[in-house]
Formats: sequence, C-alpha cells, structure tokens
Amino acid sequence: MKRVDGRAQARENEMRILRALHRFGWLRTRDIAALVWTRWASKPVSVPGLAPAAWTASALRMAQRTLRRMRADRLLLQARGPDGSIVYAIAEAGARALQSADVPATSGKDGVRNFSSGYFRHRCIANELAIIGIVQGFRVSTEREIARGLWAGGEVGIAGKKPDALWRNGNRWNWFEVERSRRNARDYAQLRAWLVHLRGRLRPELGADLAGGIVLERVVFVCTTQFKNKLLRDLAAQNWPATEVQKLVVFETLLYKFEDINFC
Repeated sequence: MKRVDGRAQARENEMRILRALHRFGWLRTRDIAALVWTRWASKPVSVPGLAPAAWTASALRMAQRTLRRMRADRLLLQARGPDGSIVYAIAEAGARALQSADVPATSGKDGVRNFSSGYFRHRCIANELAIIGIVQGFRVSTEREIARGLWAGGEVGIAGKKPDALWRNGNRWNWFEVERSRRNARDYAQLRAWLVHLRGRLRPELGADLAGGIVLERVVFVCTTQFKNKLLRDLAAQNWPATEVQKLVVFETLLYKFEDINFC
C-alpha cells in the first residue's frame, strides 16, 4: 500500500478549504468539517435528502487543527457571527495561494464585516443546503456564486429570479429558497408571479420545462410554517390546485432552525 505523505495531504486539505471559502465566501468550522472531511457521492444520489450534512468527531477535530494552522500561517481571517459562531474567510495570503493555482481569488475581509442576525442565519442555511448537495454528488451553485452571476442563470436569473442555492444533475435542477422572515409586499408578489410563470411550464411527471432544455424538478422552500401556510393559501386563491402545487413545490419546515444557535 502506498504511503500518504502527511505534509502533502495537509497542503491538499488547506487548498480544499481555500477553494471552498472562495466559493462560499465564509464558512463555520462544522461546515468545513462536513465539506472537506466527508466522502462525496461520485454521482447524484437517486433520492436526495435535505438534512444538513453530518460530520464526525474526527472530522471536526481535523478541521479545527487545520484551521488553527492556517490562521497561524495567516492564510485565513476569523470573525464571530451574531450567534457566537466562529467563521472563516480567505486572507490576503490565502488569496495569493489560490491565485498561484489559477483561481481568481480575493480577500474575504469585506464579507465578514457587520453581520446582521437575519442575514447570517439565512446564509448559514443556504450554505448548508449547498454543502449537502455537493456531498450527495450534485453540481452546486452557492449563494455567493449566484449573487455574483457565476451560475447557469447568470446576472438576470431565470424569469428574473435567482435561487439561494441550486443543485444540478445534467439539465435537471433543484431550486432552493430560504425564507427566514416575511417578505415585503413587492417581493412576495414577484415570488407568486414567478411561481405562476413556472406553472405554465409544468409537464406531467417532469417538473417545469424551461428554456434551453432545462427541467426544474422542484422548488424547495426552507421556511417557517407560517410562510408555508400563507403561500399555499395565496396560490389556492389564484386557482392553483394543491395537486399541481405538489408537482413542483416542496416545503421544509423542520430540519433547519431560523433562530440564532451557537455552533462551532
């Protein structure tokens, strides 16, 4: 059996963390443990789950040890979220390390300043959804990539809308919306109009047939029960039968917590 060079493996782990931070902007220790020290499926699983990716105690220790070393080497920035969580972003030296590997990275210092509680929880959940998609073998667009236009929908989105995370399996998409709090009236009206647009493209047992051969298999709302009930009432008021809603829209109200929770 070929022996693994410990120093080479450590460097590879550091580069994986830097690449992840380049994609996500910032991550918590537990996110990094789940993303870097978890085995990924080689192809998308047939029945994907929505539960956050699990990490082992060993993976968490490895992540903590590696992050301490990278902080000491000034590759990372460290900040504290509103709930007490420690988050990490790329420092100038880390950006230079990625640039030497042809990754157009920049320092993440602006991304870890002045967190609001609402924004922080929203991004944490969006990141967790992206991570579990990656672990389950999907090609994933993170919230940060989507916000910068670095995804299949570009700057304009799909029918004027962008997701909070996206899983892709070839031309088949899973679209995620994180709804922590009630939208303002204008945004909520635009959301309903977008769903009605998708309804016009529904195909039996297929999802919504979009331009370019894209099939939007499901729109997943990770949300509160109150948001779910309101949206269902309003779609019913627009004469959208519940049986048709169920062909496209999925609600997840139990697996993710919207209140501040202390995490490592």
